[in-house]
Amino acid sequence: MDQGSGEYFVRIGVGSPAKNQYMVLDSGSDIVWVQCQPCTQCYHQSDPVFDPSLSVSFTGVPCGSSVCDRVENSGCHSGRCKYEVMYGDGSYTKGTMAIETLTFGHTMVKNVAIGCGHRNSGMFTAAAGLLGLGGGSMSLVGQLGGQTGGAFSYCLVSRGTDSTGSLEFGRGVLPVGAAWVPLIRNPLTPSFYYIGLSGLGVGGVRVPISEDVFKITELGDGGVVMDTGTAVTRLPSEAYVAFQDAFIAETVSLPRAPAVSIFDTCYDLDGFVTVRVPTISFFLSGGQILTLPARNFLIPVNDKGTFCFAFAPSPSKISIIGNIQQEGIQISFDGANGFVGFGPNIC
Repeated sequence: MDQGSGEYFVRIGVGSPAKNQYMVLDSGSDIVWVQCQPCTQCYHQSDPVFDPSLSVSFTGVPCGSSVCDRVENSGCHSGRCKYEVMYGDGSYTKGTMAIETLTFGHTMVKNVAIGCGHRNSGMFTAAAGLLGLGGGSMSLVGQLGGQTGGAFSYCLVSRGTDSTGSLEFGRGVLPVGAAWVPLIRNPLTPSFYYIGLSGLGVGGVRVPISEDVFKITELGDGGVVMDTGTAVTRLPSEAYVAFQDAFIAETVSLPRAPAVSIFDTCYDLDGFVTVRVPTISFFLSGGQILTLPARNFLIPVNDKGTFCFAFAPSPSKISIIGNIQQEGIQISFDGANGFVGFGPNIC
């Protein structure tokens, strides 16, 4: 967050000897990649760009390999497997696939397929690349496979605090006492972790929105995705408008402020010591209710006391639960059994 990108970073070692790099934590995509020398087109990152010629464990991936077959949009250039990934915000990375060693703390993980990005552009401020933790076979979780049972757990530290969050892998890290919700698989987009959402609440009262707005259609559109790589939760327009109206109705006593960027519901809280706001709840499938603390939905957008309602309308039918809404809550994925857990720990 300090880097201004709205993303969460993890520090991992790439190559042998390991070069530490900041990687964006992204549960909404699969490919693990870093910017690579020689750089045809690179954005600014805080660490030196990874140089594969200095790593003894770096191996290129030939076109005919099984790794190349599993990469979406793969191609071939001079016998090497090419990849390219386009993200929802227009960012992209293009380069060649490689097999490399990654180091997490004191643990070395060998033979991880990563993208070596020679042409990269977009919103990746300061980070060296992206740690894809999605549901597909090429994500880090997919590649670890049996070693972790598709299980990982993270806690995204709340913005503006000095404590750190965590990212842990393996069945042993799944907590006791979490509220577990079934994951929904959409065969058309296997990278995404979908959950069932039946409705939204403001101040404990359910907002009148049809459940169908949050369902995956027969064509594979819609649905609700958990994504650490998106900051602000997006909702289909009809759900957003009803939700926003309910929140505004409960906050009429607070002075409004002009819209800021994608946020159209903002408040001037300059000079306020405390503010009372209604709770926001997600009604999840199976009867679980996730109620958010105020800092997970009313966020400061400048140093003048302007706070905004951290939701935005989605240009499509899909809903995305972003990292602002996930802050401070331990979130665990049990990929083998198809569940996502909320809590019980906080960070």
